[in-house]
This record gives sequence, C-alpha cells and structure tokens, in this order.
Amino acid sequence: MAALDSLSLFTGLGLSEQKARETLKNTVLSAQLREAATQAQQTLGSSIDKATGTLLYGLASRLRDPRRLSFLVSYIASRKIHTEIQLSAALEYVQSHPLDPINTEDFEQECGVGVVVTPEQIEEAVEAAINRHRAKLLVERYHFNMGLLMGEARAALRWADGKMIKHEVDMQVLHLLGPKTETDLEKKPKVAKARPGETDRRTAKDVVENGEAVVQTLSLMEQLRGEALKFHKPGENYKTPGYVTTPHTMDLLKQHLEITGGQVRTRFPPEPNGILHIGHAKAINFNFGYAKANNGICFLRFDDTNPEKEEAKFFTAIYDMVAWLGYTPYKVTYASDYFDQLYAWAVELICRGQAYVCHQRGEELKGHNPLPSPWRDRPTEESLLLFEAMRKGKFAEGEATLRMKLVMEDGKMDPVAYRVKYTPHHRTGDTWCIYPTYDYTHCLCDSIEHITHSLCTKEFQARRSSYFWLCNALDVYCPVQWEYGRLNLHYAVVSKRKILQLVAAGAVRDWDDPRLFTLTALRRRGFPPEAINNFCARVGVTVAQATMEPHLLEACVRDVLNDTAPRAMAVLEPLQVVITNFPAAKVSLLQGVCVLGERQGGVHLDLGVGIPVPQTLLLLQALDIQVPNFPADETKGFHQVPFGSTVFIERTDFKEEPEPGYKRLAWGQPVGLRHTGYVIELQHVVKGPSGCVESLKVTCRRADAGEKPKAFIHWVSQPLTCEIRLYERLFQHKNPEDPAEVPDGFLSDLNPASLQVVEAALVDCSVALAKPFDKFQFERLGYFSVDPDSNQGQLVFNRTITLKEDPGKV
Repeated sequence: MAALDSLSLFTGLGLSEQKARETLKNTVLSAQLREAATQAQQTLGSSIDKATGTLLYGLASRLRDPRRLSFLVSYIASRKIHTEIQLSAALEYVQSHPLDPINTEDFEQECGVGVVVTPEQIEEAVEAAINRHRAKLLVERYHFNMGLLMGEARAALRWADGKMIKHEVDMQVLHLLGPKTETDLEKKPKVAKARPGETDRRTAKDVVENGEAVVQTLSLMEQLRGEALKFHKPGENYKTPGYVTTPHTMDLLKQHLEITGGQVRTRFPPEPNGILHIGHAKAINFNFGYAKANNGICFLRFDDTNPEKEEAKFFTAIYDMVAWLGYTPYKVTYASDYFDQLYAWAVELICRGQAYVCHQRGEELKGHNPLPSPWRDRPTEESLLLFEAMRKGKFAEGEATLRMKLVMEDGKMDPVAYRVKYTPHHRTGDTWCIYPTYDYTHCLCDSIEHITHSLCTKEFQARRSSYFWLCNALDVYCPVQWEYGRLNLHYAVVSKRKILQLVAAGAVRDWDDPRLFTLTALRRRGFPPEAINNFCARVGVTVAQATMEPHLLEACVRDVLNDTAPRAMAVLEPLQVVITNFPAAKVSLLQGVCVLGERQGGVHLDLGVGIPVPQTLLLLQALDIQVPNFPADETKGFHQVPFGSTVFIERTDFKEEPEPGYKRLAWGQPVGLRHTGYVIELQHVVKGPSGCVESLKVTCRRADAGEKPKAFIHWVSQPLTCEIRLYERLFQHKNPEDPAEVPDGFLSDLNPASLQVVEAALVDCSVALAKPFDKFQFERLGYFSVDPDSNQGQLVFNRTITLKEDPGKV
C-alpha cells in the first residue's frame, strides 16, 4: 500500500509512471523525494505543479547532505528558487558550506533569490552577443554555433531563464538571416580539431589502426594536465559529488592542508600475491602520472593484509616493475606499518557502537541479501572482550569476525573488518593472528598517508560508501575515492589463479613467460617500458572498461623500437652460398662458434648448422662491411661485419622453380646482398643424396655494374650460432575465458603453435657482446630481445614482434 501511495505521490510531481517505478527501486532516493514532496505539499497547501516537481526531483537526486533537505525544499516551495540554475547554485553552496548555521543572506545572494530578469534585459543581452559575432554569423548563417550566443547572454544575465534566452536567440537570428535555405540544411563537413596542448609533431604524425589513419592521442601526462580530469583541488574534498561531510570535516581538512601544504598525493596499492599485468600498467601510469603532472607525490603501498597468499618474490617483482616503467615512489609503505593504529581504531569503532563481533560462518555471509547477523546488537562491552579474545588467539579460524554496521552500495551488509588467520606474516611474524580486510584497511591507510586522490578501478565503486562511512565514523581525515575503467586485452588471461593453472599445466614456464601479458613477461619478450606507457596514453583516462586488441599495443612497441633498436642481420633457416669469384681482400680468421670434428674425407669445421666446411677454409678472404645502426639516420653510427666468400642466406630466399611474382634468388634472377654493394647470380645448385639443396654456388658483381636487381636480401658471414624463440598468441580465441566462446574452458583454447624454437640460427658477429634485454631489429625478420637464458658463447633471442602487423591476424 505504501508503495502505491509513493507511486501516486511521484507521478503527481510530474514523473512518468515508469520513472516513478524506477525511483522506488532506489530506497535512498525515494525516501528523500517522499520527504521533499510531503514538506512541499504542506507548505503550498495544494498540489505541486510540474515545474516545482522537477526541481524537487533534482534536489532529491543530487543532494548529498540530507540535513539540508528541509532548508532547500522551503526555498523551492516558496518559489524563491524557481529555476534549474538557481537549484544548481544552491546545491553547490550547501556542499561548500557544510557547517551550521547557514548564512541565509549570503546564501540568497549566491543563489539569485529575489533577482528578477526582465524580457527587455534578455533582449538586450542577446542583441549585444549577436552584434559581437555579426560578421561571422552572416557568413556561416545557420552553421554558426548558436550555443556561443546563448552562453554569452547567460554570462551577462546569470539568473535568466535558459528557455527564454534560447527563444530570444532563435527570434533575433531568424530576423537577421531569414528562413533557412537548402544550403543551411546541409550538414557541415567535420574538420579534425587539434587537441589542446598537442604539439605540431603529434598533429603531423598519424598512425594506422584497423586500416585507417588516425591522429595520435595526447600523452597521458598531457591528458592529466588538461581537461580530461576535473578532480577536486587538495583540501576541497567536500566539493566532490557524493562526498559525505560531518561537523568535523572542515577542521580535518584544515589539518590535512597544514600537513601536506596543498600537495597532490596519490598511491599505488598492489597486493603482493602475484605479478603485475598490463592492466596494472594503466594504474601505475595513472597514479604516478597524475601526481607527477601536478607536482605531487605518489606512495607505493603494499596491501599486505593476507599473509596466506603473499611471497617475498612478489614484493621485489612489483617494485622492479614500477621502476622499470620509469617511476620512483615518494615512499614505499606497507599496510602492516599501520597494524597497531588499525587495531586501536577497530576498538574505537566498537566503543562507538559501529562494529561488533560476529560468529556467522563465511558461507553464511556469501550470496545476495544474507540474513542479518543475530549478534548485530550485542552489547559493546561484550564485543570488546570478544575482540580482545580474537587478538589473543582464543578463537579458531572462521569462528569469529569483527563486522562494521553499514550497508554498501551493492547491498552487502556489515562487511568484515577483521578475521582470524594463524599464518605468520612476512614482516610481523606471529605478532598478530587477526588481520584487517581491504574494506577496513584501505581507506584508513589512505587517511594516515593523507592521500588526496584515491584512484581505483571501477569495481571498487561499490566500496565508495564504506570508504567515506568508515573515515567519518572514526572522525579522521577522509580522502576522495575516484574510479576509472580497467584495461584488458583480447587473447589474454591476467587472473593470478588462471596463470598459476597455466604454469601447473606446463602451458607456460612461469609468470614471466613471454606469451603472457604480465609486465615481467612483456619485459622478457622485449617490450620497451616507453611503449607500454604510450599504449596507456593511447587508451586514455576512461571511466568505461577498455578491452583492447593486442595489435594496438604492438603498434606502440614498433614505434619505440624503430627508433631505438639497432639493426643487425640474422638467418633462421640457413642456406650456404659460396661466391666463386669473391673479390681479392685481406685474409681474416673465421669468427663464430666453430668446433673441429672428424668426418669422412678429412677434418672439417662444424658451424653448428649441419653444414661441414673443409678445414682449408679456416682462412678466408673477407671484406669488412660498414653497416649503419639505423639506415634512416646514419648519424647514429655504424657497426662492422665481415663479408666473406661463404655467406648464409634464408632458405626461403632461393627457389629453383619460383612462382610468378617471386623476386628473390632464382635461375636467371640475381639479387643484391644488403649493405655490400654486390649482386650475386646463381651458377650451380649442390644437392645431397636425398635431392635436398645443400648449398649454392654463385658469382658476384658490383651492384652498379649492371641491371639493378629486383630485390636485396639479408645474409650473414662468419656468424655466431644462437637460439631464437618465435612467439605467437597463447590463445586462439579473443575471449578465452568466455564460456560462450570457449565452452571447455581457457585451458582448451591454447594455441599449439604459440612457441617455435630455432636452435641453430645464425646471427652476425656485431651482437656478440649483447646483454640480456638488449634489443635489435634483425633486418627483414622483426624485433628481437636477448633473453636472460643466454650465456657466454650461446645467445638466446626472443622475437618481440614482427616488423609489420600480420594481415592474417583477426
């Protein structure tokens, strides 16, 4: 019956029946609106007109401090506040003046109470705005931005009714321009606008995504300095929508400003129970980047409240990844630093009647709308004694918890603040057998460290009410929680539990397997940290969750490596080529990893590729070739490689019977050897007993001594033998965790070709001194990084990415 009365009341305010029913589902809004409507009816003594009803609904849905409801309703019911702009000013005023009493004279002046704007004033203001833009208006006609005229008129007459201004603008423009013509009705062509603060270099440089050229986005730092985020200023927490104030708020904020000096403070708070992944890169960039953009500081705080799952290796790996991405924490802290203070506050919370010891089991607390705890109203003194007993280890795990008396946004009732765990802590040992939860710890640690902007992902939005509630329940400084969208990638899993399953199944080696999207894996594969930061900037500071294609991240990697990875030459499937007329040159000792071995027919050298070479070739004729480190910019230097009478080329760069369009080495089709200035032409094909091609004999000539060849191929001479690991996507489907896409689970979706190992590839000797994580572009093959598995005399390379995106990928 009460619901029907409320429905009738709400429709009487001018709400549609559907809107009224939706409002009833929101218990807080419907209660506030019911109270506002009831008071307004009592004041008016009659029914409420639609205009007043709209203002009352706006008030109930936007007011964050229920104490001010009666005060503001009285102004609306008496029609002292009768426009939307006045209501907005009133809401802003009470939010920025949380302390009692309100200065009514100041309030009314700020809200335009009693100010009358005449039609003549509106006419004059619109006429003045039109005259300022008359010339452009006559040229652009109805394509002109009429909002500009309305904005200027409203700026001149702050309390004027917006509808009256729009009507006056329409009338005066029609009088000036006359009715719209066909040309006026045509759509104005869109012109790409340069983003504020964007440099000439950025506007000039386009990137290609999905086959279309698009202008690069602003860097994350530029976004954080610009209009992308309109966060509160330090100390102005109370101006944030949803922020809950108390009589102590302003004093606490004053103390906060005295401590911080108005400095922006953020924190990156990972749990040390796993390795950071690509989604964390956005969080790191956001927290550290926002602080840096505003000359502030950022803490790295380990949320170490669950000793069962935490390991020392994770602390080290997390710190290393933050540093690898280029950020230095102002200070490294731990939730465990504050265990004594957190415990003292928990006792205080019980004393204030806001927490109690509960004996419901974990399974009883799960699911939607669990029954209220039968121990919710137990005496304070009893909860204090039981909490102390928990602290002294008198309860088994699961027998008792400390719960807070509140209901969260998602309907979760009385979240747990402390639970019993008999697991030694990595820092505090066995000092504690009770540990605080995230819901209890996080906001209080933020308060202790005087964080100004507590930035977290969207799934924590349901905890915002408990965040504010707990700080206010203890009368401590309350920061502001801001939420942003997570960053995910297709063809990937980042869940710690699922990565452990992959490791256990032998699908990957460990957390840093280059096929994963953990940050340690991306580093091992050769992704530069700048590329990951640029990718986060391209994704932007979004509220919505973003699930991106891996090729967008790879495009950022290519942009960086193209400018930073020096060139070298390597051959994955070697084919020996002997140049029979090699030009006379100095004699050089054969370089490379060579071993003497006994073979039929005499002593041979083994190059590690199954190709026997007579010992008489130990001394070879060779030229020293100068190869630019970056062919597009020779000012970045050169490296030297030997060019001898025996070279090795890719087996795919030769065909006895080429198909139409084949441009590499074939009968009657010479090719150039990159960087040498020579062209080789096929003379003889040497085959083994099985008919397989074992080597080629060719002649060479200067590249400028005849017709230009159709192609230039890479090669190596006197090379090093190395191992090369070629990676593809680990999963075959975009969403391996989606049962609709992969019914048998993500482990059934593994790509059997995700790793190919080339054990005896050849690379030129310029990379001989390379160290783990050094990066190179192997010409025509892709970008490669030295793997930590390398040892002296045996380099191992990971292919980071190919030179161009594979058009076959979807």
